[in-house]
Amino acid sequence: MSDAADEEMKYGILGEDTDSDLDKLEKYTGEVEWRYLEKHYAAGNLLYVDPVLDLIEVGKAFTEDNSDAVASWKKSGDLVQPSTPHAFYWEESKARFKALVVSPFVLIQPIKKETS
Repeated sequence: MSDAADEEMKYGILGEDTDSDLDKLEKYTGEVEWRYLEKHYAAGNLLYVDPVLDLIEVGKAFTEDNSDAVASWKKSGDLVQPSTPHAFYWEESKARFKALVVSPFVLIQPIKKETS
């Protein structure tokens, strides 16, 4: 029997993540329905990113603590905290979003419905 204390433990899931910051951001990006986002909206952690911006770039600004860029987007209205009318509309329209988790925030952009 080998001595477990002498063996290096390797945990694939808990080990060092060697992905680039960009790869990590893309890993935490996906498409979701409004109902998934409601709890984040209720907690005040949801931020709407205007489609003129690149969602990954906005997430990168958050991870790099680029407060100047974030403040500029907020001032221009390209980054906003949704309000009750937004929530009602999104619920009624069964809206879908591209979402990126940058804890504690969830950044969202609308996914346009394709017309036939």
